[in-house]
Amino acid sequence: MIDTSIFQDKTAVYYTLGCKLNFSETSSIGRVLKDAGIRTARKGEKADLVVINTCSVTEVADKKCRQAIHRLTREHPNAFVVVTGCYAQLKPETVSKIDGVDVVLGADQKGDILNYIGRLDKHERGIAVTSPLKDIHKFIPSCSRGDRTRYFLKVQDGCDYFCTYCTIPFARGRSRNGSIDRLVAQAQQASKEGGKEIVITGVNIGDFGRTTGESFLDLVKALDQVEGIERYRISSIEPNLLTDEIIEYVSRSRSFMPHFHIPLQSGCDEVLQLMHRRYDTALFAHKINKIKELMPDAFIGVDVMVGTRGETEAYFDKAVQFIEGLDVTQLHVFSYSERPGTKALRIEHVVSPEEKHRRSQILLDLSDKKTHEFYKRHIGTEKMVLVEKAKSNMPMHGFTDNYIRVELPHDNDLDNQLIRVRLGDFNDDLSALKGVRI
Repeated sequence: MIDTSIFQDKTAVYYTLGCKLNFSETSSIGRVLKDAGIRTARKGEKADLVVINTCSVTEVADKKCRQAIHRLTREHPNAFVVVTGCYAQLKPETVSKIDGVDVVLGADQKGDILNYIGRLDKHERGIAVTSPLKDIHKFIPSCSRGDRTRYFLKVQDGCDYFCTYCTIPFARGRSRNGSIDRLVAQAQQASKEGGKEIVITGVNIGDFGRTTGESFLDLVKALDQVEGIERYRISSIEPNLLTDEIIEYVSRSRSFMPHFHIPLQSGCDEVLQLMHRRYDTALFAHKINKIKELMPDAFIGVDVMVGTRGETEAYFDKAVQFIEGLDVTQLHVFSYSERPGTKALRIEHVVSPEEKHRRSQILLDLSDKKTHEFYKRHIGTEKMVLVEKAKSNMPMHGFTDNYIRVELPHDNDLDNQLIRVRLGDFNDDLSALKGVRI
């Protein structure tokens, strides 16, 4: 039994890099430490504990992780420093040797952080505590809000896909998940705490049920019955796992929003084959058409990677032509990054950094055009908006069911409230539509 009395009046700082799943897990770690008596440090206050949750999706992400560790150890020179997340799992010895780092926790250890921080007495040298990939089996539950209006419910972890460019299976382990009963209970608790919106997160959420014999559709149907939760959003889901049955259910669901995020990665079949993706452009186009057939106003975000090994200029042009013809709302554009140990390194034809930048800009411009047109189509319509907390005297923002960002005059009473709004023209920086409460 851990004597938590030693943590009373201790303070912590949390820093997260990467995906929504990481933010959810950091928030859960924060809750565990708060229950043990460790409060979040105030702005400018020197912390007793620093927790850094890292990402390793690209080489740039690795660099940002190292920079964050160096900066936070300088800002909190006497703090006990814990580093966890994907970069920590992949490069534990490298991270443990960074000055100021005390403990590096792997994928199976982060949920038990209290067992590794002792009395917050700093170590002479950093200690790495990780499990080999084959031994990562634990599903660590997480349903947390942090400082956001919406909750993030982790339903699945790990990935069995091993795409040629990706290190996530090595960092997160094999696909595994919680049970529907337990996840529903977490959603019910979020509702009791006043939560109205939950984002369903994971590494490969469409693969849900691998360890419990259930299905993602079963989970969606069960969550839809939780009273008090007005909105669910499905975060990134593989196109081959987004079944027509899921799309059809969402279209008539009480609480699942017409909002999808689907990774494409490339609009060229030859490149998809090089990536070892499990679909082709025909299947992807079918999914988009199915969504739009049933939910014409649905927001569809799409991940696209540029400059991967083997992506010739002709292949890129083919991809752009395909994406131009898709009725999607927004592109999340990433430049390919060489990752040690991945099969992509065996593929010939390397794209230069300058060419990656050029290709990224083409797709970012296309994304801006598609998003602007999508927003413009909704000017003058009425929508329900879930309003988020804002700084004093600053405009408030919220999102419609189909994820249009709306700007509203400041009113503290609107925080976390669902209100009917008439959508007006774009705001000054074109990041939202101005809303008028009806």
